[in-house]
Amino acid sequence: AAITPCIVGGTGAVFFSLLLAPSLWERAASGLGATPLALAVLVGAAQNSASKATKYALFDPCKEMAYIPLGAEARTKGKAAIDVIGNPLGKSGGSFIQQGLIFACGSLDASTPVLG
Repeated sequence: AAITPCIVGGTGAVFFSLLLAPSLWERAASGLGATPLALAVLVGAAQNSASKATKYALFDPCKEMAYIPLGAEARTKGKAAIDVIGNPLGKSGGSFIQQGLIFACGSLDASTPVLG
C-alpha cells in the first residue's frame, strides 16, 4: 500500500520541477526533441495513469483486506458504514475546513500557506 504515495510523490516532484525550474530540464528536453513544458504534460499524464493504476491495483485491495478478519455480518455492516457515512463525511469535513480557512483568510491565495 506504500507504493501508491511513492509513485505520486516521485512523479509529482518531477512534474513540479519541470514547471517551476524548467532550466534544469532543458538539456534532457532538447535531447528528446521537446520542451520542458511538453515533458511536464507527458509526466503529468503518466502520473495520473500510474496513480490510478496503483490505487486500484494495490491500495484498494489492501484496504479491503482489513475486513477479512470480521464475520460476514460485521463485514457487511462495517463496509456499509465506511462507504455510506465515513467517506462522504471525510470529504465534506475537509471541504468545510478549506472553506472556513478561505473565509477566515479572505482569499484562496491567502489561505494557501495554511492549507499546505
